[in-house]
Amino acid sequence: MWQVIKFLTTYNLLLLLLRSNAMEKIVIISSSVRRGRKSHRVALWFKRYLVENGHPDAEIADLLEYNFPLFDERLSFQEKPSEAMLDFAGKIRNADGVIIVTPEYNGGFPGSLKNVIDLLGEEWNRKTVAIATVSEGSFGGSRVIIPLQFTLWKMGAITVPSVFQVPKVDEAFDENGNPTDKAAIEKRTAKFVQELLWSIEARKRMDC
Repeated sequence: MWQVIKFLTTYNLLLLLLRSNAMEKIVIISSSVRRGRKSHRVALWFKRYLVENGHPDAEIADLLEYNFPLFDERLSFQEKPSEAMLDFAGKIRNADGVIIVTPEYNGGFPGSLKNVIDLLGEEWNRKTVAIATVSEGSFGGSRVIIPLQFTLWKMGAITVPSVFQVPKVDEAFDENGNPTDKAAIEKRTAKFVQELLWSIEARKRMDC
């Protein structure tokens, strides 16, 4: 009997959590600007999944499209920031949560990503961030996780413990972001997104 009550309580709490987060605004940063990039496939997948599962405002902040220069100063100290800089900063500021999709380049994350993390300041503070790492090899970008988490921690962001790793991305997703094993990827994505939503809700409760 106790197990039934425990199950129903957990189930009801999960339903409440999903309802309360049904319209959370999620921004997906597609980090790579390299020719022939593959990590963007995963960003496309996350957007599709979120939109189809109750998050119509989910959007991709594509660093390739922004085509940012190498910044020589933080945004808050720039006299004449560009419209693109202000647009990107506004997306991060107004997001309830951020998913960063990054490849692994030579054991680290792309300079394009470090460039925009360092551009901002208070926009990252207490922002809930989930990390997805991608590689063409078998390790799924695992060496990116610690340095990226450390950088975000220094900026005051709250990183979600769960990480979405994609090894052999060529085999896992096509160029339009369609997974080859949809059932398996959907199951992993659901768990990952649930952790992000839980963390967003926990942060909001702490802020009350």
